[in-house]
Amino acid sequence: MSDLKELERALQTLFDKKDIPGLTVCIRGPEGIVYEHGFGHADFAKTRPVDKDTIMGIASMSKSMTALSCAILQAEGKLDFSDPVTKYFPDFRIPGTPRDAVTLRHLAMHTAGVPPIAPLEWSIVMNTPGRDSAYARELIASAPNKMDKIEDIIDFIANSGAYEPIGAPGEYMSYSNDAYALLSYVVDQAAGIPLEQFLQERIFGPLGMTRTVLDLDGAEAEALAAEDGNITELFDLDENGKLYSDKVWSILPPFRGCACVKSTADDMAKYYLMIAQKGMYEGKQIIPAEAVEILVGREFPETQRSFYCFGLNKRLKAGRVICEHAGGLHGVSTYGGLIKEEPGLAGYGFSALTNHGDASAQDFIWILYNYVLGLPLDTGHGWAIPIGRPFSDPEMLVGTYISREANPAYNIVTVDEKGELHAVYNEQPLDLHYCGGTLFSCRTAEDPDTQQTTMEFFVRNGKAWGVRCYTRMYQRVE
Repeated sequence: MSDLKELERALQTLFDKKDIPGLTVCIRGPEGIVYEHGFGHADFAKTRPVDKDTIMGIASMSKSMTALSCAILQAEGKLDFSDPVTKYFPDFRIPGTPRDAVTLRHLAMHTAGVPPIAPLEWSIVMNTPGRDSAYARELIASAPNKMDKIEDIIDFIANSGAYEPIGAPGEYMSYSNDAYALLSYVVDQAAGIPLEQFLQERIFGPLGMTRTVLDLDGAEAEALAAEDGNITELFDLDENGKLYSDKVWSILPPFRGCACVKSTADDMAKYYLMIAQKGMYEGKQIIPAEAVEILVGREFPETQRSFYCFGLNKRLKAGRVICEHAGGLHGVSTYGGLIKEEPGLAGYGFSALTNHGDASAQDFIWILYNYVLGLPLDTGHGWAIPIGRPFSDPEMLVGTYISREANPAYNIVTVDEKGELHAVYNEQPLDLHYCGGTLFSCRTAEDPDTQQTTMEFFVRNGKAWGVRCYTRMYQRVE
């Protein structure tokens, strides 16, 4: 491992470059805390420093907790990922797809066939007070209801006619918050208690995650911090690009198990270390080892390219298995992960939590991984590597692609006179660097060394019908 002072310098340099209000990081191994530090402040007035115990949101890092709850229940014979969704929600269906063909496995792996749709964004703007912007007003005008019940999501998926399925169940992966909303309520039914209670009794409590809670509006998180006040404000940029903060957590009731956990860097490092050690923590079997195997085990491939298992991406780096997930909401941008324990090699848990919704925590977690892996701290972890030659059939990919996850977002792909592909992706101009197959690493002309996203195109009859931008499938529109 590198020197701890060198690690801290690298993190501080990146923190200063990104200009984030607050960041908290932690590495845990079998020996305990390997490294922890807080950078910046938890409040706009800069009076409260961030540390490893500062409560922050974790957003979509919550998904692995919902998936792990399902895995524990499968290990105990109370559900099976092969169960059809209709076993738990008889009214569930995807238009044109046999009712019983969609299983919990498809939900957990984002392969049910549902493209990005709007219920999560509607739920936020319809249920969170004090959010006023042109974007929010446009969303509110388009919302069919408050989207505050799981039945609203099921009805929209089944009956809205607002989307075209991207394929048969299991055929294509496209990240779906709606899938994890459904899984939250599956846990309720299979466990016989609410997901919130199950997490507290089976994971948070036994692990000593004393500053972690799944709550909708932040009230319980505020109560956890009542004695020391060590909870963050939520930072974002307004419509004019000016930084502001508030204390208004995103409220999205039916999406509780996919985005609503609040925690700390220390607690999250404990959580990931426990998974890395096959359910063990400080000599105790916290969850069945079988549940970890179900979650990220041998069923799923181990390659340099990231593969989505159940609530965690899995990949290889420097010969070690890494499992990880990011999260982002208003005032939340996070990344957490683990390096799996192997014979003769220790497992580790990592977390990097920020309080700025427009930031990215990915590069911080890469530095932490590199420290443990013994790699140069600036080693990249991207798996989409340009091969230095152009794509042979660019015209097949030219077109306009749409995501309807909120207000429609577009990806407009063009080719220039040199045969080089470009895109305007969510209004950002990007150059497409070919990586083999139909995969591209997408970068700005001003910063050609930094990947903004990946794009993988899906071609049928000589023309791309869709493109997966990082994890979300955009579909061609004529």
